[in-house]
Amino acid sequence: MDNREMDNMVAEKPVARWQPVRAEGENGLFSQSWFPVALSAEVAKGQVIGRDFLDGRIVIFRGDDGVARVMSAYCPHVGADLSVGEVVGDRIQCAFHHWEYDVTGKCVKTGSGDPAPKRACLFVFPSAERFGIIWAFNGEKPLFDLPQLPYPDSELLMSTYKADEPLNCDPWVFAANTPDMQHLKVVHKVKFEVEDPHDLVKWHDFGLEYSYAGIHQGGVPMKNTAGILGTSVFYRWGQYGNFWRAGVVGFGLPRPGQHEVYACQAVLRGPDAEANHAETIRVSRRTVLEDKDILNTIRYRQGIMTPADKTLSRFLKYVREYPCAHPSADFIR
Repeated sequence: MDNREMDNMVAEKPVARWQPVRAEGENGLFSQSWFPVALSAEVAKGQVIGRDFLDGRIVIFRGDDGVARVMSAYCPHVGADLSVGEVVGDRIQCAFHHWEYDVTGKCVKTGSGDPAPKRACLFVFPSAERFGIIWAFNGEKPLFDLPQLPYPDSELLMSTYKADEPLNCDPWVFAANTPDMQHLKVVHKVKFEVEDPHDLVKWHDFGLEYSYAGIHQGGVPMKNTAGILGTSVFYRWGQYGNFWRAGVVGFGLPRPGQHEVYACQAVLRGPDAEANHAETIRVSRRTVLEDKDILNTIRYRQGIMTPADKTLSRFLKYVREYPCAHPSADFIR
């Protein structure tokens, strides 16, 4: 074997080419995005529940004013979990020593009668209640709003559910399916009206959106507007067969490397609304099941891309550059 043949053998040797994408919790930081933390129906007036979130724990409670609030879970006295406490008016009361915290997270009362320590406070997450979901924003101030549907709620038949099991990857991994044209075609059997709608994608500082026409499984014609906000909110609306539908899906973040799917599905009210709504939910759940095994086993890294990955590649760059923070770190852990 001469030197040229040996050089060719070396050149043909497989070489792994991976470009990592930032993981949630890397360097102790998380995406500054809206994350679903509970269904509205899970938190009645006067009720408090606890949830894992980011790399710690939070409480969600609803006071007499009916507002759902999200705060750090551990009492700054000796660390009792406030989720086993009680709601008193619009305050959350610790079960251990009856310290009480108001809507600003400030301690305003102690069980012993001692003056409330000025430094005793909880971290209050910016929160919103929309689409039957309670959302928390990872940051001191939201960077963007939740999506708005084209029709008012009064004209829609809506319902919300949470998937039975979490998926073993970060929220942005599921979000990456929306700009992944190959995935939409191969896994979900979408046939675009154009070859690939890369040029239809509109980008902004906190996400993307594009409108397209195509054929779904079973030969169902559809016209969709779809988008991603932050790294954890997906939305879609448009004509599906003979009816209009919409969906808003949030990817919760109970811990690094895992996410939970919260989905609101809606159709226009009318004579066939119930049947159309049932079909919308069926297709939504089918879509999650089509992705389930993939997302539970993937080790997402950017490898060797092709022209069909144009929009996906840009989205992965967007994820790498997305603003991250963890202002609640000293409170929720």
